[in-house]
Amino acid sequence: MNIALIFAGGTGQRMNSKTRPKQFLELHGKPIIIYTIEAFERHPRIDGIVIACLEPWIPYLQNLLKRFGITKVSAIVPGGANGQESIYNGLAKASELYPSESVVLVHDGVRPLVNGETISACINKTLEAGSAITVVPAIETVVRTEDGVITEIIDRHTCSMARAPQAFILGELVAAHEQAKAEGLDDFIDSASLMRHYGHPLHVVEGTPENIKITTPSDFYEFRALVDALEDSQIFGID
Repeated sequence: MNIALIFAGGTGQRMNSKTRPKQFLELHGKPIIIYTIEAFERHPRIDGIVIACLEPWIPYLQNLLKRFGITKVSAIVPGGANGQESIYNGLAKASELYPSESVVLVHDGVRPLVNGETISACINKTLEAGSAITVVPAIETVVRTEDGVITEIIDRHTCSMARAPQAFILGELVAAHEQAKAEGLDDFIDSASLMRHYGHPLHVVEGTPENIKITTPSDFYEFRALVDALEDSQIFGID
C-alpha cells in the first residue's frame, strides 16, 4: 500500500498571521492544507492519508475535509512539540492502520503544489531502492561560513535542495524514529536526516521548482501567482 503522512503542526510565526496557522490560510476560498491534501487524494496510487495537526485545530480540519469531499484521510492525530515528534505521532497511527511494508510519503502541509508525477516517482523509487528524497537543483551559489567569514564556495552543480515528499518503507521509518526517541535524539530537521543518521541510503527523485514550501508572506504571493498561472493555462489551453 501507499500512504501519505502530511504534517501540519506549525503555528506560522514567520507568516505574521494573527488569526490562524499558515496551513489554514485561504487562496480562492480554499485553505492551503486542502490544496496539499487534494494532491494525494486525487492520486490513484495513494491508498490512505494520515495527518498530524495542531490539536486545537483538528475539529476545524475535520470540517474542511467534509466540506471539500476528502475521503482518503484515515486518521488525524495531534502534532508534537516539533516536526520530528509530529511525524512520529503520525507514523505511530499509520503503523496501526497499514502494513509495515507500505510506502509512506512524508509531506509538508504547506507544500501544496506537489504534482502527481513527483508522487509517482517517489513511490517507484522507494519500491525499487528503499528510500526516496525529492530534490531540486541548487540554482544559486552555495557557500560555507564560519564566524562570519566564507570559508568555502561549493560548486552548485554538485548540490541539490531537499524538498518533499520524502518516501520510505513504513516499518523502516518507524523503527528509525523509535530508535531516535529511545536515544533522546529529537532535533533531526527531517526524516531524511534521521534515516541517513541510522545508515539508510537516500535516493534522489528530481522534483519541480513549483513545489515550494509556504513559510513567509512572499511564499504565499508566489503560491498565488503559480495557482493563477495554472488556472489561466487550463482556461486558455496553454501547455
